[in-house]
Amino acid sequence: MKRIKLPVHIAFIMDGNGRWAKRRFRPRGYGHKMGVQNMFKICSHAFDLGVRIVTVYALSTENLSRPKEEVDELFDLFRTFFGKKKDKMQEMGVKINVVGDITVLPPDIQESILEMMDETSHLVRGLLNICINYGSRQEIIRAVNAAVSYGRFVDEQSFSSLLETGGIPDPDLIIRTGGELRLSNFLLYQAAYSELYFSGKMWPEFSKRDLEKAIENYSARDRRFGNVQEE
Repeated sequence: MKRIKLPVHIAFIMDGNGRWAKRRFRPRGYGHKMGVQNMFKICSHAFDLGVRIVTVYALSTENLSRPKEEVDELFDLFRTFFGKKKDKMQEMGVKINVVGDITVLPPDIQESILEMMDETSHLVRGLLNICINYGSRQEIIRAVNAAVSYGRFVDEQSFSSLLETGGIPDPDLIIRTGGELRLSNFLLYQAAYSELYFSGKMWPEFSKRDLEKAIENYSARDRRFGNVQEE
């Protein structure tokens, strides 16, 4: 890829796994499995390009209301992801940080997540945030309640520190696959000045070259953050 302006932080809404599988007459669980494999590939490529922070929307709070069979398949994927694939994750050389309320997950998955976060805490190549049972509205409400419990007013900086992403730069670029044009309760506060990029491709078919095209598109944009550029 030619030299361009790289985003420091890219966030992915990995949409379309189930639809991708259905078009191939396969169960939705197969689509989620292939989506996880593609997540490894795309995240690794992002870090190879020089991106420092990647955030992926792995499981929303709303996803837990899906049929039990599909939720159980997602839980099994997490068992593989944080257990059997542990070495593969560590090969990326990045710190793993899980964002969201993991207390609703089965205890063995919670334990594996905490172990993964601990075992990668020293890695410095980059940061991979994995959002599990995450919802931005819920996150904001928890932050407000925390501020109230502390009995103090907040400004933008202190409020941001109360979010689950406190201390992490906001995403420069949010990429959503699957053809939908919305954020779906993902990083709503943090996305205030993020550039948005929507792809019609389903997540399992989103390629390294597609990522490069999204970054090239981002690089060509004029980010003014509400200011007027001098002529």
